[in-house]
Amino acid sequence: MVQPKADAPAWLGLSPSIWLILSGGVVLRVFLWWENHRLARGHAALLDPAMLRNPTLRGGLTAFFFQYFLQSGLFFAVPLFLSVALGLSAIATGVRLLPLSLTLLLAAAGIPRVFPHASPRRVVQIGFVCLFAGIVVMVAALDAGAGPEIVTWPMLLAGLGIGALASQLGAVTVSSVPDEQSGEVGGIQNTLTNLGASIGTALAGAVLISALTASFLSGVQNNPAVPKDLAAKAQVELAGGIPFMSDKDLQAALDKAGVPAKTADAIVEENANARIDALRTSLSLLAVVAVIAMFAGRRIPTRQPSAAPASEHAA
Repeated sequence: MVQPKADAPAWLGLSPSIWLILSGGVVLRVFLWWENHRLARGHAALLDPAMLRNPTLRGGLTAFFFQYFLQSGLFFAVPLFLSVALGLSAIATGVRLLPLSLTLLLAAAGIPRVFPHASPRRVVQIGFVCLFAGIVVMVAALDAGAGPEIVTWPMLLAGLGIGALASQLGAVTVSSVPDEQSGEVGGIQNTLTNLGASIGTALAGAVLISALTASFLSGVQNNPAVPKDLAAKAQVELAGGIPFMSDKDLQAALDKAGVPAKTADAIVEENANARIDALRTSLSLLAVVAVIAMFAGRRIPTRQPSAAPASEHAA
């Protein structure tokens, strides 16, 4: 008699993404070990791991990570609202994002000129506060009848925040190590910014799709205009996630499937409400991360890198 196979261990069922993350951690650990090994033998190395123990450098790199996390999350969510939820063209969407670029340039160039001796820590924390404020204003303004004008103030505030961060963080990280290690700092900085951008986009997208799916399925199940059998079918077929679709595309798909007009209108309305709920949820996550980033900014130094020590000024 053939014996039934034992159940596979639970860890074998982990998502491929989890395995990739764990594998990346192992590769990083091996890389640091190898660099220490080469330095101990007197050989050249790509990176001196000892510099990562520098608190000023760690503070600057952490702030870079959070900046690009929040920036990429915003650049993912806001264009979705403009181009998909409102149906704006690519050019119109870009015009609505223009206020962010303007205030970013003004803050990045103006803060060092107008406040050359400002505390980098204070400027960085104010930058994260501006990002937080922009996200909160965006969440508060989002509703099913909102137009593209609601993104103006959030983009202005977010641009001020990103510009404030850009005016300080580069100088903080580069000045925290000797000149001969500036190339290594640049490499680590680019790695952290790319990591922050990747995680920010991925997490904002994952939360958005999860919230969209939950809100849409709940809406169609509780909507009396949607037949129970159709709602149950949607629950089964869309449980893994639904796309972020415009009303026009969804209406076309429903018409092609032969869904009655009254039912199709109800589904389109539920989709519109679910989109707003999903955007709010995704942006709320970014707001929480912005609060965490404010506290992470406490590792930034309080003096400008070029400022002379107080003892020298006293002399």
